[in-house]
Amino acid sequence: MIDKRLFDLPGMRKNVSILAVLVFIQAFAIIFQARYLAIAIVNLWSLKPLSSIVIPMIIFGISFMIRHIITVAQNRLFFPFVETTSKNMRNQLMSKLFKLGPAEVEHRGTGNMVTMALEGIDQVQTYLMLVMIKILDMSITPWLILVYIAFLQFKQGIFLLIIYPVIILFMVILGLAAQSRADRQYEGYQRLSNHFVDTLRGLPTLKQLGLSKSYAKNVYGVSESYRKETMSTLTIAMTSTFALDFFTTLSIAVVAVFLGFDLMWGKVTLLPALTILTLAPEYFLPIRNFANDYHATLNGKNAMTAVLEVLNEPTTKDRDKLPESDWKANSELQVQDASVTYGDSKIPALKNVNFDITGMTKVGIIGKSGSGKSTLLNMIGGFLKPDQGDAITLNGNKLPHLDQENWQKQFMYIPQNPYIFHDTLANNVSFYVDDADTDKINAAIDKAGLSEWVKSLPDGLNTLIGEGGRSVSGGQAQRIALARAFLDKNRKVLLFDEPTAHLDIETEVGLKEDILPVFNDHLVFFATHRLHWINEMDYVLVMDHGEIVEQGTPQQLAAQSGMYTELRAEMEANQL
Repeated sequence: MIDKRLFDLPGMRKNVSILAVLVFIQAFAIIFQARYLAIAIVNLWSLKPLSSIVIPMIIFGISFMIRHIITVAQNRLFFPFVETTSKNMRNQLMSKLFKLGPAEVEHRGTGNMVTMALEGIDQVQTYLMLVMIKILDMSITPWLILVYIAFLQFKQGIFLLIIYPVIILFMVILGLAAQSRADRQYEGYQRLSNHFVDTLRGLPTLKQLGLSKSYAKNVYGVSESYRKETMSTLTIAMTSTFALDFFTTLSIAVVAVFLGFDLMWGKVTLLPALTILTLAPEYFLPIRNFANDYHATLNGKNAMTAVLEVLNEPTTKDRDKLPESDWKANSELQVQDASVTYGDSKIPALKNVNFDITGMTKVGIIGKSGSGKSTLLNMIGGFLKPDQGDAITLNGNKLPHLDQENWQKQFMYIPQNPYIFHDTLANNVSFYVDDADTDKINAAIDKAGLSEWVKSLPDGLNTLIGEGGRSVSGGQAQRIALARAFLDKNRKVLLFDEPTAHLDIETEVGLKEDILPVFNDHLVFFATHRLHWINEMDYVLVMDHGEIVEQGTPQQLAAQSGMYTELRAEMEANQL
């Protein structure tokens, strides 16, 4: 139940040591509480004066207060540590995701990562808060009580010692079944999260295609599967709780019966018998408390395992192998026999990629859907690493990959759907430039063709856009991305991943007039399937099934009558 990695968390060992001392004191308080309550009852049974129970009841009351004050103290002591740890874990998770890049999010699923970062960390907090206190209580309290019971009545101590492992064994069997169910439940929850997020993101497209209702059945099917897994887990939880209550109650009843016989036969006096009977439920209480919260902690343990898997993912090494330098007219990027394989797949997504680009060149990347255009851009951006080392040479520096800080400071990435943050328009435009003033932002907006739109906004540059704010169209989102490029003069490398793929021709033509000026004095990699963009390129990489099958200037490729001419013919036919 306890993940050994818990003890590697900063401050865990210190806090656990303090908790152990508190639990130890609390166990003695429980024993004193039972002992002096029994003394008071025996005195009353023996018809002694009421004054004889004053001191025992005072000691009982003090022990009772100490017991529950320690419970409050445990929570007060441990909660700040748990809260800080879970907050740090969330920060570490987000930092690690930024280091791993979008390929990791794509591999694990957007919904899964969102769930992990939000609800998953909350479940980890619950797990940390419950499991350590419950485990320490179960590891210390019963055994101190058992030693005291054995001191009073050795035979009863032996019986309780024998029955405890039997109960634990039964709980282990049920716990393993619950663990298996909980694992499937968590996987179902992740799958449901991915389906839900993907459905929300693709809802406009699904509605346009008339598939929104049919896809809703898919989401319903996944949610129904998750419901069944949840109910199955709850069934085991209820069964295990019933079984534990039954066995512990039966054990206490057996102890009471044998104590009754011993009292009748004069083998034991009333005081130790009553003390043992009072302590017997306390002996089983820690394991019952643990069992009650066991299923609540399972999701937390699964969530923590998932978080730690991401945190323990190997990060890119040699991120500082590239000296700091800007991309210039004489800069050169060479890629030699680079292949990229996703995860455990045996089929490379990129195979033996070779190209050599110099200076401020406009490079078009074309190919059919699934040919590897986006994968190539991700490799150029450093989001994916070549399988073999030193496949890349940048300005004479041999590199195992382009996940280099000094390289990534030089480029902008403009995808099909640029992300618009829930923030003001000004802050969205100045995303790459922290100290941009209003005049520079307005100049960038004007170059991106957004001036008229900004004038129509109620608060101008201070208008809140993005989720929860004013919505923007696909064309406006692309222009905001362009404004970012116009504003930042230091980034000389532009990566475009089919930026106009989802725009109508009229919007695209207007946007093209604003995009072309940003190409000047930049190295551009432009992945597209639109013919008119190819005519603006200096050099073209033609891709098919993850390979660059042709490359050269548009004029050179047109003279070869190969894949390039076939793709151009298809593009022309589609645009007729």
